[in-house]
Amino acid sequence: MEIQEIRQLSIGEIQTEIDDAREELMHLRFQRATGELTDHNRLRITRRNIARFMTVLNELLREEQADVEGEA
Repeated sequence: MEIQEIRQLSIGEIQTEIDDAREELMHLRFQRATGELTDHNRLRITRRNIARFMTVLNELLREEQADVEGEA
């Protein structure tokens, strides 16, 4: 998923995507351990997607926090 697409999601949707990606990463790790994984690039791609989601989520949370502090 591209960063522009992620920025259009709400905080709840991003958190759901993070949970899904972490679950997928867990399954990929199990597949690697049992020798079933054929595309090892998926591990790297999934980790990077999680990092993208986390980056955008933290940006949104910081903006939200700044808005709350600015109003006070």
